[in-house]
Amino acid sequence: MADQLYLSLWFPNFRLDALPAALVSVLRQFALISGQKRVAAASVYPISFAESPVYQRIFVNNDRSQQNEDSIIENAVAEATEQLHDDMAYEFEMKWNLWRPEPTNGEAALDTLWKPQPATVKIIGFGPEFDQASYEQNGHIRIDFGLDTPWVMDEDDDALDEDAQKHIQKNVEMLLAFTLSVEKHSGISSRLLWTESGEPLAEKLIARLQRFN
Repeated sequence: MADQLYLSLWFPNFRLDALPAALVSVLRQFALISGQKRVAAASVYPISFAESPVYQRIFVNNDRSQQNEDSIIENAVAEATEQLHDDMAYEFEMKWNLWRPEPTNGEAALDTLWKPQPATVKIIGFGPEFDQASYEQNGHIRIDFGLDTPWVMDEDDDALDEDAQKHIQKNVEMLLAFTLSVEKHSGISSRLLWTESGEPLAEKLIARLQRFN
C-alpha cells in the first residue's frame, strides 16, 4: 500500500530568523539534484494547515518566463518570508522528474515503458509555535515527497524485471543523493527519512539499492 514519504531536518540552536537562510540552503540542494532551479509555488499558513494560507503564489516557469526572476529560489523565499511569525509555516513547491511505468498496450507488463515524469516536492519551514510546536516531531524543515510508490512500488523485488529494477534504482539514487547533500551542505544536526505509517523506509531503500547492484 502506498505511503506518504517525508524527510525531517533539525538544525542546532535554531532561531526563527535563521529559517529563510535554512530554506534557501535546502532548496538549493534539491535544485542541484533535480536540475530544476526555480520554485513552482509558495504558500504561508497561519497556526495550522487547517487554516487558509495568508500568502500564496504560483509561478509560471516556462520558456517565456525565464526572464522573470521572482521564482528564483532566493527571491521566492525572501518574498514569502518577508513577515516572519512564530505561528506560521512557509511552504515551497519544486519539481523533479522520477521514473514511472507507463503501459503502452493495456496493462501487459511486457509492454510497459518507463518514462521520467514530473513530481511535486514540498519543502516546509515551521515557526516554533506553528501547530502547537509540531517542529519537534516534524523538524524545523520537512520535505514532503508525496507517495513512496516511485521508490518502493507495490511488488517484491523478485517480481520486478530488470528494466523496472534499473529505473527504481535511479529514483532511489536521487532520493539518497538529495538526503546526503542536505546533510553535508545545509548545517543540520539530525535528519529522519520516514513514512506516515512508521515503516523504516531508509533501511529498506538502502537494502534495495545494494541488492540491485
